[in-house]
Amino acid sequence: MTQHSTSEMRIFIFIWLGQMLSLIGSSLTSFALGIWVYQNTNSVTLLSLILLSATLPSSLISPIAGVLVDRWERRWVMIISDFGAGLSTLALALLFFTLGKIEIWHICVALAVSSGFSAFQLPAYNAATTLLVPKQYLAQSSGMIQLGRAVAQLLSPILGGLLLVTIQLQGIILIDFLTFLFGIIPLLLVRFPELKITNTNHSETIKKSSLLQEVISGWNYITARPGLLGLLMFFTTSNFLIGAVEVLITPLVLSFTSPAVLGTMTSVAGIGLLLGSLIISTRGEPQRLIQNIIGFQLLAGLSILAVGLRPSILLITLAAFLFFLGWPIINACAQVIFQKKVALNLQGRIFAIRQMIADASFPLAYIVAGPLADKVFEPLMVFNGPLAGSIGQIIGVGPGRGIGLMFIFMGGFTMLVAITGYHYPRLRLVEDELPDVI
Repeated sequence: MTQHSTSEMRIFIFIWLGQMLSLIGSSLTSFALGIWVYQNTNSVTLLSLILLSATLPSSLISPIAGVLVDRWERRWVMIISDFGAGLSTLALALLFFTLGKIEIWHICVALAVSSGFSAFQLPAYNAATTLLVPKQYLAQSSGMIQLGRAVAQLLSPILGGLLLVTIQLQGIILIDFLTFLFGIIPLLLVRFPELKITNTNHSETIKKSSLLQEVISGWNYITARPGLLGLLMFFTTSNFLIGAVEVLITPLVLSFTSPAVLGTMTSVAGIGLLLGSLIISTRGEPQRLIQNIIGFQLLAGLSILAVGLRPSILLITLAAFLFFLGWPIINACAQVIFQKKVALNLQGRIFAIRQMIADASFPLAYIVAGPLADKVFEPLMVFNGPLAGSIGQIIGVGPGRGIGLMFIFMGGFTMLVAITGYHYPRLRLVEDELPDVI
């Protein structure tokens, strides 16, 4: 590593540490708010409303936010985004201290504001990483970002439960605000490299045009490159299946064991996520990124399928560990492909469009999975149900076995997506057919 590369990596690591601390604080608040809302309302509907407030605004404004990220200096976009999200969190704490309580609508408004700012922060962070990190270290940097998310996922349930008892919700919210400051300070102290545009193609240069035209130009950029479009569709389909798994794993496990065992299984899955993040952040960039994506996608499908085979906590825990082991590697490899293949001055809008489309499949999965389980698959697998004498002889019958059958179908379909992706030449050869722009 040259002295220049070392300096660039130090700047990135400095920023990454601040962003990771900020993410841990946000995860603590999200975890604590979920518990607080459910304990005080006993309403799943209100809990769903909280989750919707935290995600929908970001999805709706992501395309416009991405265009503005490309127009503005990315460091200041990150600073303003972190500051705005921090202020919305601080507002909740002040309401607690002045009124002695907060209402559900207070939480919804604060989360919606924070979600809106995250629509700017995430594409700015990803695009800034391409500027800061030497090309040969993009995989490690993407792995480090995944590592930060893994650490937050591991720590938030442990610390959140403890802090909710000791310093209560208002104390956790104040900690969250302080971590936002830790995220901003590195950004105030460093300078990002100047964005240099060398491609003069009319569709890839910054032009004085309307926001809508620039959003459309971002979408046209993706559709003109079938390999990138195929990768986007690959993840959109995968996210739908993963969203269904996210909804159904808790009722499946609780159909035959206790919440304490579910918590242990979740911790083991978190260890898998942490280990996978460490692997991709330390081993260097794989020779074939797309092959790693497809290979670990096959492993993910096999893991999902295994979950449905029998009500065994050992089998499900192993499957969850393997699934989360591969997930950060998949995400990091896909991120590097987009960073290498997308023009630097368009990365903000491209990353935002990718985020909006790929993540839109999650709420669809949330809506579909529950009714399918309750109205279709569970009745099929009850004692003396339509499938009790056939499939029921293999995977069992009774509560949770219909959801188990769904996992088998979802796992098989996930593997089919991976196999189909491999046999689509534009996706399989995306690294060779599209030139690197950095």
